Amino acid sequence: MKKTLIAHSPDADDIFMYYAIKFGWVTMDGISFDNIAKDIQTLNEDALNGVYDIVAISFALYPHIRDEYTLLRTAVSFGEGYGPKIIKKKGATLKKNFKVALSGKHTTNAMLFRIAYPHARISYMNFLEIENAVLSGTVDAGVLIHESILTYNDALEVEREMWDIWQELAGEELPLPLGGMAMRRSIPLNRAIKYEATLTKAVQVARDHKERLSKMLLERELVRIDAPTLEKYLELYANDDSISLSDIQYKAIDKLFEIGYKHGFYEAEVKIEDYLIPTEYSALRNS
Repeated sequence: MKKTLIAHSPDADDIFMYYAIKFGWVTMDGISFDNIAKDIQTLNEDALNGVYDIVAISFALYPHIRDEYTLLRTAVSFGEGYGPKIIKKKGATLKKNFKVALSGKHTTNAMLFRIAYPHARISYMNFLEIENAVLSGTVDAGVLIHESILTYNDALEVEREMWDIWQELAGEELPLPLGGMAMRRSIPLNRAIKYEATLTKAVQVARDHKERLSKMLLERELVRIDAPTLEKYLELYANDDSISLSDIQYKAIDKLFEIGYKHGFYEAEVKIEDYLIPTEYSALRNS
């Protein structure tokens, strides 16, 4: 059997969306899947360097890797009225050039933050270190992502929601594109179509068996949060809208790329539907 490695982040939504495969609930003929978990910026850098065939990325990274990777339609995370949070110590007033910790240069939240706060002094660090960096005074503020948006210390408060910045930049109410999965373009098309179908089925099965899968993840200590927090978090970032991209999600991704292009983050404006796997090929081939 051919072994295929899927690289994803260690946060609960990625774990949840992959582990129907890990537990053997979803399989693919001739393929043995394995996984590796790394923080999202490391995954972004690995994608830039072409390390993995299938890898979780920040949506904001994609235009930089579009020639080497296709974007999958499944295992996507969007914010709907919520998202990363800019936090500071309670009662603190931020100066124009405040020091801030971000989870990585190529994350979606970093691009939006840099547009909204061009004078801020940025430090990039692992997302697990950001809360303590603010509490210790190493930085004045930080952008929390993943489960930390639900669990941060009571000594901290929200300065601004990334959702609000996104809405202002987008000029309309669209879901906030945060993360998805990319696949190397050099994979033969028939196999790529099957990979995407298998991963889509995995997310669907995870959603269909959410209670059972969540219990297994908690019992095996595969997630960093407790049961109530996991329940809430999955409804934010690994929900039914994560199974397959919708029309409004396509529109939101294109808007993100348009904003990045207008602010000089990309060399060209990208339309996401030009870079997806042409699944219609399978039907034509078998007709």
